[in-house]
Amino acid sequence: MPTAIIDFETTGLSPAQGDRATEIAIVLMEGDREVGRFQSLMNAGVYINSFIESYTGISNDMIANAPPAEEVMAEAARFVGDAPMVAHNASFDRRFWAAELARLGPDAGAPGAGNPFACTLLLSRRLYPEAGSFKLGSLAALHALSFSSRAHRAMADAEVAALLWAKIRRDMARRYEVDDAPHDLLVKVGGVPKGKMPQTIRSYLDSLAAA
Repeated sequence: MPTAIIDFETTGLSPAQGDRATEIAIVLMEGDREVGRFQSLMNAGVYINSFIESYTGISNDMIANAPPAEEVMAEAARFVGDAPMVAHNASFDRRFWAAELARLGPDAGAPGAGNPFACTLLLSRRLYPEAGSFKLGSLAALHALSFSSRAHRAMADAEVAALLWAKIRRDMARRYEVDDAPHDLLVKVGGVPKGKMPQTIRSYLDSLAAA
């Protein structure tokens, strides 16, 4: 099954405070290979302030001509299906993913609301402590990963997050002798302190051997 690397651009930090998504991008990866992508602006009927417009490059005029948020999210959910998900600073994107899907209503039949998320930011803190800053742009510079267009647009960020995800998986496999570094293991590793990583990995491998 492919993995879905996702990025949102939004009007603010929290859907609980009324912030909405303005753009979504998803890159589907099988191993190190991209197998699909989805990107769209979306009109959620909310105002984009000048700071956010400057930060993302997404203007109110652009959103006015974008498809409705509900339409975009229904299509995005179908695109992702049951794929496990990845994001940089996943707690942010997971909140908007869940909140925007919830707006479709319980009868919409949109898959994906409960898909597990791995976080490339948390994993990078454990694997690359020398980075100092764990912003996506800083990690891209550290690992010589290139943005295809300006940062803070959803597809450019999703592409770099996908490259970072692939590097993390390779480095995990090399350092800890884990074949293929599966998504569920990396979810577990992202949730434990660095000092407990070897124990977490051993327990995971032992559970596979006992199955």
